[in-house]
Amino acid sequence: MSLNFFKTWLPIILWMGVIFYLSHQPDLKSGLGDWLDFILRKIAHITEYAILCFLLIRATGNKKWSFLTAFIYACSDEYHQLFVYGRHGSPADIAIDSIGMILVILFCEKISKILKKLKIYVQPKKASQ
Repeated sequence: MSLNFFKTWLPIILWMGVIFYLSHQPDLKSGLGDWLDFILRKIAHITEYAILCFLLIRATGNKKWSFLTAFIYACSDEYHQLFVYGRHGSPADIAIDSIGMILVILFCEKISKILKKLKIYVQPKKASQ
């Protein structure tokens, strides 16, 4: 395996492992009250999938493929939670995960436009690299 593999794909694999680990915990309550706990959980969903989508975009340069991959992982994550005591899978959480993915894609597009205006264009990586 090349160094490029470790720099590109290992962060994605590790981050997916973090998501899996957190999803496997029976209780992730913050102890700050039900309403605040609910908000913190949803922010965590948005953040963890925003990071995953960003890492995928960084690795492939393909926003559509990155979104689709992160979306499928979000679906599998919610399915996984059906088998974890104290957890439940929720289509609403998949939609919330998707918000994080979409925000990162919009952010990347905005940064790309800014860099093009400044004539600083970074060639996206190809999936074969």
